Amino acid sequence: MTKNRLIAVIVVRDGRVVQSEKFKHNHVIHYDAIHAIESFSRWNVDEIVVLNVSHGKETKESFLEIIEKVSKVCWVPLTAGGFINSVDYGANLIKKGADKLIINSSFHNQPEIPKELANKFGKQCIVASIDVKDIDDKKIVHVDRGKLNTNQSLQSWVPHCEKYGAGELFINNIDYDGNRGGYDLHSLKIATEECNLPVVIFGGAAMDKHFAQGIEHGASGVAAANIFHYKEMATKQIKRYLIKNNYSVRA
Repeated sequence: MTKNRLIAVIVVRDGRVVQSEKFKHNHVIHYDAIHAIESFSRWNVDEIVVLNVSHGKETKESFLEIIEKVSKVCWVPLTAGGFINSVDYGANLIKKGADKLIINSSFHNQPEIPKELANKFGKQCIVASIDVKDIDDKKIVHVDRGKLNTNQSLQSWVPHCEKYGAGELFINNIDYDGNRGGYDLHSLKIATEECNLPVVIFGGAAMDKHFAQGIEHGASGVAAANIFHYKEMATKQIKRYLIKNNYSVRA
């Protein structure tokens, strides 16, 4: 039986680890991503996602250096993303130590890029990051760090991402991001109904029960960022809670 994954997300802006709240990243948590990686590797997470949310594309090269450094101290699968707008850059992230690529805007602007990367490295390496907002009672997909409304529903976007190479989905509701009220379980339900891919839910989790709710509603992986930075050993506590309550997670 496949076990559910507990995933730590590290949001990096200009080389610093920042807090994310409704896709605003104004508060610095760590000045060096390696410190966060080292802690999470010890604290029993199953995977780590590192996202480059810097303002400019000029940070792409320095982000490659970050991935190269953190991959040397990361003992769990490492996923990297941000500004993957060419096959070469995605390949370089893999070369520097990323196990998987998480891609957002290119599924909208240049879907041939994730498709080609999937052909090159396998679909299991390609994670489609899908950011939604609630508009007129619909889940509408946004890209470019939540700034661009694609006018596409989540229902239509999931098969689109699968068609263009996604082997996994990473769902986040922009309005839930950092609100500590729990995951957007409705979006999770839509995504799991529209495909047979593993689905990771992210954004809003702050309590043990939120992670349990994500698993109950079909998530393959439950992810968080802020809570793991501010509550030492939170990942181990959450694992203990899930195991105690008979959820299928790695000890």
